[in-house]
Amino acid sequence: MAKQYTELSTQLIEFIAAQKIFFVGTATADSRVNVSPKGMDSLRVLNQNRLIWLNVTGSGNETAAHIQEYPRMTLMFCAFEGSPVILRLYGTAKVIHRNDRAWEELFAHLQPLPGARQIFDMTIDLVQTSCGMAVPCFAYTGERELLTDWATNKGEEKIKEYWLEKNQFSLDHIPTHIAAKNF
Repeated sequence: MAKQYTELSTQLIEFIAAQKIFFVGTATADSRVNVSPKGMDSLRVLNQNRLIWLNVTGSGNETAAHIQEYPRMTLMFCAFEGSPVILRLYGTAKVIHRNDRAWEELFAHLQPLPGARQIFDMTIDLVQTSCGMAVPCFAYTGERELLTDWATNKGEEKIKEYWLEKNQFSLDHIPTHIAAKNF
């Protein structure tokens, strides 16, 4: 049975730290719903109601477009090993770009990753756990280095060109402001 809380407990913060993958969901009032898997040791819990995660370059930039227009965000974690649990975090988020004042302070909490393009700063207003008994067991075998290698080989200038070509608008043509806020 699902249980709701107003903040993360120490036990849930430890659960989050042990996870290798999480899922982020966003949408505007009238856009497509976007759900993306995230990993790469890119998330940090700052306190019981706040976390940040580093977004790296990808083929789209839906989350940034959605959050700048409609700031609600949901994160989901699943236990693929050990006791079953699903953890959902509901709240609002801000997009922090490289030229924003908060970038340096927040980036200091994170592992630097090639192709980093935004930090999402989420305020959690609802925490929900549920059983997760139908989630299958999977064994973690390691990180994929493909995206890191791609971004490293491309280099900073070619990454910026990629952002201009592929990351300026969402699927629904909502602007991401990546060029204006990062160059």
